[in-house]
Amino acid sequence: MRDGEFNDPDFLARLRRGEHAAFRELIRRFHGSLVGVAASIIGSRAQGEEVVQDAWLAVFSGIGAFEGRSSLTTWVFSIVLNRARTRASREGRLVGLPTLLDGGQTDGEQAERAVPLAAFHPDGHWLEAPALWDELNPERIVAGRQIWDHVQEAIERLPPGQRAVIILRDMEGRSAEEACALLAISAENQRVLLHRARGRIRRTIDALLGRTADAPAGAATRQPARTSPTQIQQCIAVLRAWLAGIRAQTAIPPS
Repeated sequence: MRDGEFNDPDFLARLRRGEHAAFRELIRRFHGSLVGVAASIIGSRAQGEEVVQDAWLAVFSGIGAFEGRSSLTTWVFSIVLNRARTRASREGRLVGLPTLLDGGQTDGEQAERAVPLAAFHPDGHWLEAPALWDELNPERIVAGRQIWDHVQEAIERLPPGQRAVIILRDMEGRSAEEACALLAISAENQRVLLHRARGRIRRTIDALLGRTADAPAGAATRQPARTSPTQIQQCIAVLRAWLAGIRAQTAIPPS
């Protein structure tokens, strides 16, 4: 299903009727992102998984009361985040939450930039212009699944605040305003966290492009093509859409 179809009245009616197939579609599409965001709040992926499982039960039991004043996915994310905050507070972890989800720098991030200064001329122009995203596709990479696996691993390694923001903004397509409301952070903090997260993912993609670029025997090693931070959202969306298409084509039909 396309993301917009989850808010379709027919799909909501299927959920309210208790159709298992509809709930499976909803879980299959959003479970991973929900666990990632919950784990960012709690600090433990295992506990994030528990919170999301509990939240799904709340969704199943409460779908009849869903009035549609927000999108279905916003409602589900709100349930998960509220339960994650409750769990963190109960276990004494909520004190550190503002630090995890603000835009402040830790000691190890003092010099962090989304794009290194060495990538620019003194006048601010690129030394090497960012590669067009059209040049990066599963055919060029040969193994689209491999690069997506690396991107997912890189997202998992992000600091909690950056991980939560990039999941909401780039993986789930939430607006900046919605991400701020869900995470209870300021617009400036959201911007900084997203900027840093995209920069780290960009470096992962650049490294992958450098390793997978074809080069004639004896030729000098090709430098990684640079992808600009503003292209990272496209990168994640295209890879996810491509893989969703592959899964749909290879899915075993129900007996």
